[in-house]
This record gives sequence, structure tokens and C-alpha cells, in this order.
Amino acid sequence: MSVWNYVVTAHKPTNVTHSCVGNFTGPQELNLIIAKCTRIEILLLTPLGLQPVLDVPIYGRIATLKLFRPHGEAQDFLFIATERYKFCVLQWDVETQELITKAMGDVSDRIGRPTDSGQIGIIDPDCRLIGLHLYDGLFKVIPFDNKGQLKEAFNIRLEELQVLDIKFLYGCSKPTIVVLYQDNKDARHVKTYEVALKDKDFVEGPWSQNNLDNGAELLIPVPPPLCGVLIIGEETIVYCSANAFKAIPIRPSITRAYGRVDADGSRYLLGDHAGLLHLLVITHEKEKVTGLKIELLGETSIASTISYLDNAFVYIGSSYGDSQLIKLTLQPDAKGSYVEVLERYVNLGPIVDFCVVDLERQGQGQVVTCSGAYKDGSLRVVRNGIGINEQASVELQGIKGMWSLRSSTDDPHDFFLVVSFISETRILAMNMEDELEETEIQGFSSQVQTLFCHDAVFNQLVQVTSSSVRLVSSTSRDLKNEWHAPAGYSINVATANATQVLLATGGKHLVYLEIVDGVLIEKKYVQLDFEISCLDINPIGENPNYSQLAAVGMWTDISVQIYSLPDLNRITKEHLGGEIIPRSVLLCTFEGISYLLCALGDGHLLNFTLNTTTGELTDRKKVSLGTQPITLRTFSSKNTTHVFAASDRPTVIYSSNKKLLYSNVNLKEVSHMCPFNSAAFPDSLAIAKEGELTIGTIDDIQKLHIRSIPLGEHARRICHQEQSRTFAICSVKNNQTGAEDSETHFIRLLDDQSFDLVTYYQLDAFEYACSILSCSFSDDSNVYYCVGTAYVLPEENEPTKGRILVFLVEDGKLQLIAEKETKGSVYSLNAFNGKLLAAINQKIQLYKWTLRDDGTRELQSECGHHGHILALYVQTRGDFIVVGDLMKSISLLIYKHEEGAIEERARDYNANWMSAVEILDDDVYLGAENFYNLFTVRKNSEGATDEERGRLEVVGEYHLGEFVNRFRHGSLVMRLPDSDVGQIPTVIFGTVNGVIGVIASLPQEHYSFLEKLQTNLRKVIKGVGGLSHEQWRSFCNEKKTSDTKNFLDGDLIESFLDLSRGKMDEISKQMSVPVEELCKRVEELTRLH
Repeated sequence: MSVWNYVVTAHKPTNVTHSCVGNFTGPQELNLIIAKCTRIEILLLTPLGLQPVLDVPIYGRIATLKLFRPHGEAQDFLFIATERYKFCVLQWDVETQELITKAMGDVSDRIGRPTDSGQIGIIDPDCRLIGLHLYDGLFKVIPFDNKGQLKEAFNIRLEELQVLDIKFLYGCSKPTIVVLYQDNKDARHVKTYEVALKDKDFVEGPWSQNNLDNGAELLIPVPPPLCGVLIIGEETIVYCSANAFKAIPIRPSITRAYGRVDADGSRYLLGDHAGLLHLLVITHEKEKVTGLKIELLGETSIASTISYLDNAFVYIGSSYGDSQLIKLTLQPDAKGSYVEVLERYVNLGPIVDFCVVDLERQGQGQVVTCSGAYKDGSLRVVRNGIGINEQASVELQGIKGMWSLRSSTDDPHDFFLVVSFISETRILAMNMEDELEETEIQGFSSQVQTLFCHDAVFNQLVQVTSSSVRLVSSTSRDLKNEWHAPAGYSINVATANATQVLLATGGKHLVYLEIVDGVLIEKKYVQLDFEISCLDINPIGENPNYSQLAAVGMWTDISVQIYSLPDLNRITKEHLGGEIIPRSVLLCTFEGISYLLCALGDGHLLNFTLNTTTGELTDRKKVSLGTQPITLRTFSSKNTTHVFAASDRPTVIYSSNKKLLYSNVNLKEVSHMCPFNSAAFPDSLAIAKEGELTIGTIDDIQKLHIRSIPLGEHARRICHQEQSRTFAICSVKNNQTGAEDSETHFIRLLDDQSFDLVTYYQLDAFEYACSILSCSFSDDSNVYYCVGTAYVLPEENEPTKGRILVFLVEDGKLQLIAEKETKGSVYSLNAFNGKLLAAINQKIQLYKWTLRDDGTRELQSECGHHGHILALYVQTRGDFIVVGDLMKSISLLIYKHEEGAIEERARDYNANWMSAVEILDDDVYLGAENFYNLFTVRKNSEGATDEERGRLEVVGEYHLGEFVNRFRHGSLVMRLPDSDVGQIPTVIFGTVNGVIGVIASLPQEHYSFLEKLQTNLRKVIKGVGGLSHEQWRSFCNEKKTSDTKNFLDGDLIESFLDLSRGKMDEISKQMSVPVEELCKRVEELTRLH
């Protein structure tokens, strides 16, 4: 039963909805604060750019984000109001480096109609009150007392019902608001009111202005000395104050965002719906406004918010494209633009559609999303793991090992790359043209396999082969000294660092040498109980060139042991259990904690925490990284050390919040890897895989890897076809010719590896593509793309005409095989028992694929089902059809073969405005609706009466706080059969804010355990601003609010791993389960995404 569900975020929201700038974390520190709907990020402006300070979830959807500074304070406070009418005031505590809540409250009213144009929250420039416009006809006031504390809120009646914008004016002795509104004849006007705090009422303000531009929708209050307000329209910009009125015409545009440049408000940046950035200048003399000027600066992403930081640096937050950090230049570039983009911050929102595919054919799902909108539309390929970007490659067969070496001890870059084969060793180096070419190091033995190489002190290099250890000068490249293996023995395993060499010769001997200038000195040798399988002396202590510990992996008793250096005394022995020998050991440090990693021959990896003084091993953990033997190597990226595990499923091991994380790498099998930080390829890796050696750079170390394919148009539907190796997308191109906007709709075919455009098919004028599907029909071996369309005519409320188009991909062309006219919009298409099931306006229609006498094919209507308002979302399983309706929730239909008819079996009688549906299993269906909730319904086939059987019972409810556009079955991670989570079914969803989430259906006992953990976590983890997690997750729409049931918040549960040890112990005591066990269970859940 899929009744018990676990909801977790795989990719956090990236749609930037608000931003503001001020001194929040310190009086001298300039901060940018960004809201991404349900999260807040605090960044610090430094000479190196924007540095993250904090990123926290908010238990609410942010409606207002404003910084303000009460009298007598040295730094700013942050005011946040949420869409569910909660508010809080936050302050930064410099001592503890965390947020503290200064005030909080609820400003909802029992009655009142929520505003159509969204909430407005404003703060009086002199900090006398906070104003909120939440319901039509009411203005809510939260006054400050003279100590800067908030007092009780009250409402003032507002005559204007259709309010477009409200702002506080600067420089008024009494707090004064300016209101932009529309009257019942659709004309727009501006009025001002003084707020009389004692009388709790409005007083007619100093001025008003009637009959503005019909597109006026934004007010910008101008600070002193000029004061007054700018009214931004679609065709004019007006400056207005008690004693001045200035207007200028502008090119038709809709201004979405503004940012003030100067403290005196004489210059503003305006961002419009086409992503153009303008500078508006108020010209003035002796504090009197003399005119307005506007100038085009260039193009950015479509801005939802603009924050001017400092020194011509500007942050552009976007809901429709990537957010950007830009610099305004003094001189235009070749294209005449004054905008230079310095950084892009990936935004997946709005995800309108996506599909889950396995392009690499490795059993790992990737999500390809239709992201962004208008000119910022793109496809994003989201994969779990880290990308390696290939810089160069050479064909080389049979590589047995690789090491990079420097030409001198103080050279910051690697120069040589030593590549070892079964009977020879080759040395590659960079030539003048930055190409890898073969060279030689005379002192090295090149006719044998190299077991190990390393840079050594005093400009030396060390090479270990089966017969000897050679010490070579890195400058003259001549042999300086050689240590030979004792007669009758050969070296099997070796490791070294800059001053030490440790090797195993046959006969269970362990030999320790030290490197000085020109000489190798044998310090000690011991005979062990068994043969040695692997060694490591990577220095993790104070001295970067000398290790006091050696890790030794053993055959026969299958153990790993820690020895002290230089005296080779055994300190610790740890049996690994099982029959598989350790193949690679590594001593390493992540975030100040030392670990011993031990990789086995069957793809398992053990990690232990290592106490460097006592050599004690604790906290044993085991993970499976593949099925083949693993070799471990450290490398550094952006000044942090990580570990690369080379095997059939290469993995990067890194640490975040002091816990080890494992991220797949987008390569098939990797046999060897070594860091190769050369001058031409800084921070690169050399990677040996089947038959070739590649040099590549590594992406940012993070869990998800995102690749962007910009389209320059808005992709609305996507579908993958395995047979033709293509994606088909339905997209809209906006053509701007003068003031008229026109749209053209296309079906575009893209190659599924390169994402290059193969071909396209243009739809008719006014024809929109609404749905797309790849399917095959009975008695026909071809696989087709089917597209459902609608003719959207300006004079019609609902489309009365559409088409179903059937295409075949042949020789890179879309061949139209058949088309069928419909009496409405084809909202959904499904493959259904070898036929095609379409949702057309309020009807479900089934078509069969028939052969005409002349050998052509056509769609022929077989049967249908009426009774929906608009059937928007349809999913099928066997003969069952689940329909998500525009406003009548979910219904269940069944197709009867004998009668050739579709009948309704059951429905949910609640009124839910659906945004997506999915079938979890035979009896449980999942829905998302437009108040940001998720719910599940269950078919009641055991019901006693027809009435009971005809009702879908609501079994789960949850407030996600995200608008879901699509559910799809699938997984973002490799599902390993041997892990506990391998069997758990998952559904992926994509939302308007760019969230990719996973819903996993858990067994009941697993669910009950986690529910108990969640209850305990709620007590320990408090929401920012005192917001309650329980209230946030309660199902809430305009009709009702009810507690969450049968859904768990995975983000809260997984934050257990980030708690301090003390808090973990507290929860462990409450649950009476050991901390290790809790960590293990929660860590397994993190592998679902």
C-alpha cells in the first residue's frame, strides 16, 4: 500500500522572489538577503564576491521581505510576512552567528477577501509603523512604540478596492501612504493618505493624481531631499509630488522590478518583462525636480527583483531564468551593452514539465526539465553526481597505474605524468603548445611496471618497481640512489610520501625507508603474520611531508592495521569480516576530522574515524560503491581535499557539515585516477578508463549536477523516445514586432545526447500544443510521437477545436502520418492498451489506430466519457483511468472491454483545483492542487454499499508549499538491490519554484518509526521566526485547514544529520534508539535522492 509517504527535496527552490540589501550581520558588513519563496539566503559582499553566510528554510511562503532599522540600532532588522498571514522580525546575533526572533505574530482576519494582486507589505521610512494590504478594502497597521517594539495591530478601512500598489512616502511629518488603484471604469489613479495612529484612521493626504497611464502598476517612493513618487506605466513614467509633475514617454514595456542606485534616489534601475535593463535618472536643481531621463543599459535575465550592491555591482534575481550578479560598465561593449555578467546562479524554475530518462544506460535516472519562461526558457539535465569536463584525451590501452610529478619541490604545478603498463612505464609531459607528449626521466627504469611514484624533498623523485626503489633528481633527471629488494624477494605493494617509503616484499615483510638528500636509508623492517594487500602513509598530522602512522591491509585474516612510524609497532588491528580482501587503504582528513578509508575487492568501502594520537579506529561505517575492486586517491578542488574512488561506478567522497557524502561521477568504468594540476590544465584530474587516458576538470562538488541547454523560447512539454534516441518538445516563441506580441508554437525534435535541433514542425496560427506522448499501437511495430493541440482564439472562453497529430521520426524528419480534429483542447494523451486515450475539454475519448483500404492509418473514435468540468490530467494503469479535474478533484474511470465503454467507478467529492495526478499503486492515487497541497485518495473496493465503493477516500494530506506541475515515476539515484532503500517505489515531482522533489512510499513500520523521529525533531529544531512546522505542513485551502496525515517531511527528518552531537543524544534518548542506528537509518533515506 502506498499510503505512507515520505516527501523530500532533491533540489532546493531556486526561483528568487525577493531580495534586499543592508547591514544585517554587522554594522560594517554589507549583506544581500535573498528569498527563494520558502527559503532565505544571507550573503556577504566581500572583495571576492558574494560569500554565503546562511541558508535556512522558512515555514511559510514569503510574501514580504524588508530590511529596516529602528531608532538607536547599529544594524538592520529583517521583517518577513508569509502568504498564510504570519510575520516575524529577525535580528542577527553576532556572538552565536545565528538568527534570533525579535517579534512574531499572526495578522490574519476572520473575514475578508484576500487581495487579487498579492499581499503588499511596507515599512514607514521613519520606523513608526509597518503597513500590510492583505484583504480588499483593508489596510493593516502594526505600530512601533518609541523603543522600536511592535504593538498590537489594527485595521483601517480603505475605500479603494482594486489596489495595484501602496508605498510609504519619504519626508512626511506624519506617516503617509500613496495608493495606486483602478476604479470600476478601469481608469487608474493615485491618492495619498496620512495614517493617524491615535485615531486608527486615515486623513486625506497632501495630494492626488487622476487618470494615469492605463498600464501604471508600480510606485517608487523617492527619498529626501527630492521626496515624492515615481509612477511607472507601460508607456509613460511620471514623477509626482505635492508641488511638481513631470512625465516622459517610454518604449512600451511592463516593468517588473526596480532597484535604487543612489541613497538620494536620483537614479533607479528598471527591469522589464523582456529582460531589458534601463537606467532612470531624475534631473534636479536646488532640490527641485527638473525632468526625467531614461536610458537602455543592456539585457539581463527577466528580473523579479533588482538589488544594487555597491561600486556598480548589481544582483538580478529572476523567477524565469538564472539569477545573475552583473557589473555596470562605463563604456559599452561591442554590442552597445553596459551590462557585464559576472556570475550566474542556476534556477530551474518554473519547471513546467519534465521527463525521467536513463541516457547513459547505467540504471541511473536523469531528469530533463522544461525550465524558465519566455526568452529565458531552457532545458536542464539534472543528474545525481559530479560532472567531469574533458579537456584532452589520448588512446592508451592497459594502464596499470598513474602518478603526477613536479619538476621541482617548490613548483606549484605538476609537470610529469607517469603512466605504468604491465611491462613498461611511459612518462608524459606538457610541451610548449600545451599538448601532452612523451618524454623521459633518465633515472627512471622504463622497461618495467612502476608500482608507485612520488615527489620527494630536495628536488627528488622516487620510483618503486618490483625490484628496487630509485631516487632521481627532478632537475637533472639522473639516478642518485637505489635500494634493491633482498635476493629472492620482490616488491609487491608500495607507497610513499615526500620523505618516507613503505613497501611489502614477499614473505610477509614490511620495509620502511626514509628519503634524505641523495640517499634512501632503510630504517626498519618487520615480518608480519600474513601477506600485505595494500599500504598507505598519506601524511595527516602536522607535518605535510611526514606521516607518523601507516595503514596496512592484510590478506588471509582480512584486517586493516595501523602501525607507528618510524618504529613499525602495531597500534591497532581491525578485522573487516567477510572473505573479501582490502584492495586500497587511505589515511585522510576532511574538515579537521581524520579518517581511515578501506576499499574492498567487491566494491564495498569502509570508513573509520581515526584518532591520530592513539591510532584508535571508531565509528565504523560501510557503503557499497559498485561491484568491482576500488582504488582510492586524494585530490584537491577549490582548496579542499576530496577522495576519488575509482571502480566500475566511480565516486567522489567529500565532507559537508562534518559528515561524509558520496557523489557519483558521470563516467563509466574508471580504473585509475590521479590529480594532474598542470599549468595548462589547473586543478585537473588524469583519468584512465577503457582504452584511453583523459584529462578533465571537475565540476563543483555537490550532490546534483545540472547541465543547461538554452532555447531562447519557452518549452512547455517534453517527451523522450528511446527508439529514435530523440526528445520532442512543444515550445512557444515570442515574436516582438513593435508593440504587438505574437506567439508561434513549434514541435521541436532534439538529439538525446547532444541536444542539437534535428528538425521542427510549426503549428498553425493560434494553435497551442497542450500534450505530447511517445507510444505504439496494436498491430503496428512503429513508435510514434502523438501531439494534442488546441486553437486558442481571442474571442472564445474555452477552445472549441483542436487536433491530434501523429508523427513518425524517419531520417531525422518528423513525418505527419495522421491527424484527427477534436471538438476542444487535447489536454492530455495516454497510451492505453494499444490505443490512444485523450482528454478533450470535459470529455475522455478513446481512439483506436485503424488501417484504411489504401494502406494509410487513421485514428478512429471508439468510446468516451463525459462528466468533467475540464479533464486536465490523466494517468492510466491497466483498464483504470485516473482523471484530475480543473476543480472537481480526482475521479476513477474503468474501461469495459465487452461493452467497449468507459464508466465512472469512484470519485473524490471534495472540491480540489488539481495541478497534477499520479497513480502510486492499484488502489492509491496522488494529487497536487493549486493551494500548494498534496493529498492521496484510496479506492474502496471492499465497501459494503455502492455509495461507499463509489467514493475515493482521502487517506493522506500534506502542505508542500510548492505548486506541482508534474509527477513522474522514477528515481534520480542508482537503485542498488542490496540497499534497504533499493525496493522503495519513488515518484519525482517538479514545481514552479524549481524544486525537484521525491515522494517515497514506505512500509508501515518504517513510516511509524520515522513519524516518531519527526515528532521528536519538531521539539528540538525550532522554525526560523518562531514559525510552527506543524502549522506549516497542515493541509490548507480556502475551504478548510486540517492536520497533515500519512505524509512525512523528509527535509526535517534528514536535518537530523546536521544536528550537534548533544541534540542527537537528546533525540536518541527520547526514541531509546542509539545515535548510530538513527544516523544509519536517516543516511539511508538520503540515498533516495
